[in-house]
Amino acid sequence: MTAPPLHPATPATTTTGRRLLLRLPPNWRPPSRLGTALIAVVLFLVVFGLLMVLSSSSIESHADGNGFFGRFWSQWVFCGVGIGLLLLVPALSRRTIQRAATVLLLVACVLQLLAITTPLGVQIGDNTNWIRLGPVTGQPSEGIKLGLAVWLGTALGARGVDPADGRTLARRTLPVVLPALLLVQLGGDLGTTVVMAAFTLGACYFAGARLRHIGLALGVVAIAALLLALSSETRRGRVFAFFGGTSSVNPDVDWQVNNAHYALATGRLWGVGLGNSHAKWSWLPSADTDFIFAVIGEELGLLGAALVLALFAALGLIMVAIVRTTPDPVARVTTGTVLVWLVFQAFVNIAVVLGLLPVLGVPLPFISAGGTAMVASLAATGVVLSFTRAERPERAITGPRAPLVG
Repeated sequence: MTAPPLHPATPATTTTGRRLLLRLPPNWRPPSRLGTALIAVVLFLVVFGLLMVLSSSSIESHADGNGFFGRFWSQWVFCGVGIGLLLLVPALSRRTIQRAATVLLLVACVLQLLAITTPLGVQIGDNTNWIRLGPVTGQPSEGIKLGLAVWLGTALGARGVDPADGRTLARRTLPVVLPALLLVQLGGDLGTTVVMAAFTLGACYFAGARLRHIGLALGVVAIAALLLALSSETRRGRVFAFFGGTSSVNPDVDWQVNNAHYALATGRLWGVGLGNSHAKWSWLPSADTDFIFAVIGEELGLLGAALVLALFAALGLIMVAIVRTTPDPVARVTTGTVLVWLVFQAFVNIAVVLGLLPVLGVPLPFISAGGTAMVASLAATGVVLSFTRAERPERAITGPRAPLVG
């Protein structure tokens, strides 16, 4: 007599009797369509940036004794860390993200203070916004940006907060924002200070602050930025060069901008070809960081530069859609803050290369070489993704689950 066949619904077991279960974090849910689109745009920017960092840094990296791929491999490692955070952060609970951001803000402020007051600080040009801890060198200001962006969303999006009241708005933001801005500016990094001030105003706008209060704060920020720019001889020379003047300290203060324009003009419509830039042969300072957009324009032409602009426009539109569709004030303010951070910083970087703004020295998000900046930008995108997780589907049939086997 033969044994009856197994019922189709009955699971088969392995010879060892063991079951292999894949357990995902309890808070994990797949991203929504907007979240998927955001991931696609950001990952495209990161891969494109790695390609351009390899092209723009190879000559200087070899001249420094690190081989043609030295800076590229370093950037690759930081991109891996950042992409890991991009995927990990959305799996965390909101409370965990907010607590981690608060701790990060405090630790980054302490590191920034150590950078400007102790020998641990590393000076590059007129800025002392780097700190060296053993073999690792990073920018605490990038951690301050990330922690402050999440903190602003939490503080201004909390229940019972009325951002339309100017006094309430000032009490909620100034005690934390002003010390953070001061620490970064004491290191001499006016560009990062301006970006932080901009996304703070953006957070107030998305929280529902009155336009007259934002306009007043914007005027104060503009005056303060102008005074800070004129307080340094180097920055003053950049401002004078922007208006056609010269600097007594550095007569060739416009050398960098002029060579950026030469590179863009050489590229024309189609570019000279990937890897064929002439500007990166020590003609253009910071070719792989603050002025990488000039190398993109030279090697890939107007079409390549337009592609970068289109990608950042898509990034902005996706985040605007997230802001418009979420009913959660914390998600709206945090997403709006990250939106202003990334898009405004990209605008400043590109405007500087095009000669529309004086040189401020901020990297192009997701593209420029710079490990800490890359990790911070990807982690901030992960925070936005945590607000776009799709709702869990309702079970059509109730009852016990069938056992999982493998």
